[in-house]
Amino acid sequence: MSFTAKDVMNLRQKTGLGMMDCKKALTETNGDPAAAEEWLRETKKGKMDTRTERTTGEGRISIAEENGNAVIIEVRTETDFTARNENFVEAVDKIADIALGADAGEVSLTDDMTKLIDDIRITTGENANYARGHKYTDGNYGQYIHHDGKRACLLKVTGDVDGDTLRGICQHIVFHDPMGISADDVSAEQIEQIKQDAIQEAKDTGKNEEIAEKMAEGKVRKYLQENTLMAQKYVLDESKTIAELMPEGATIEAFTRYTLGG
Repeated sequence: MSFTAKDVMNLRQKTGLGMMDCKKALTETNGDPAAAEEWLRETKKGKMDTRTERTTGEGRISIAEENGNAVIIEVRTETDFTARNENFVEAVDKIADIALGADAGEVSLTDDMTKLIDDIRITTGENANYARGHKYTDGNYGQYIHHDGKRACLLKVTGDVDGDTLRGICQHIVFHDPMGISADDVSAEQIEQIKQDAIQEAKDTGKNEEIAEKMAEGKVRKYLQENTLMAQKYVLDESKTIAELMPEGATIEAFTRYTLGG
């Protein structure tokens, strides 16, 4: 089967590879575009398999929502140049869409997701890998992805909360990194450790047991106010806490906050 310059160009546009690679692929497969694409995939993937030990310190986070389901995923690559490339961004978004089909909870890599990761490796010449993902079901959602794609939050709520408020709370979570929704999400062991450290600190300054205990209780309260979401002051309006921002009857069920490489 013969092929034309247009066939070479079409294959180049589809794969993102160079003209010479595409021409060779069509030559090796007698001009069959589908076979040429598969030939390129197998040939280039073999070369990429030797690069998978390279450090992937850059990348992007993506969020997808559909029919009461939502997912947040992270894909890493070697350079910021690639992470900002529109083809990489599009591929990461496609991986998020595929992840919507996963079960609730942590999202594992699938064959279709692996194919897209391989395509990134082939077309960029860099190592790339799927880092992690989490899916929620049966909820209403807010989301925020920072402009560089390196920090993001997916928020699940029940009740009626307007889009601006949801986005604002997600921004707050990205920038304040709460350790949980409320004090109930902080382990008793951690609270006890904070308390004991505060008691010892007070005693070291000469305070007696009773005063040290009261000072420690105050420190625990302050710690929880500063580090749990509902008690924190809202980043966009510090006259309100997140609890005061939420409409009556609405609750925050869960959130997932990703920082690239975190």
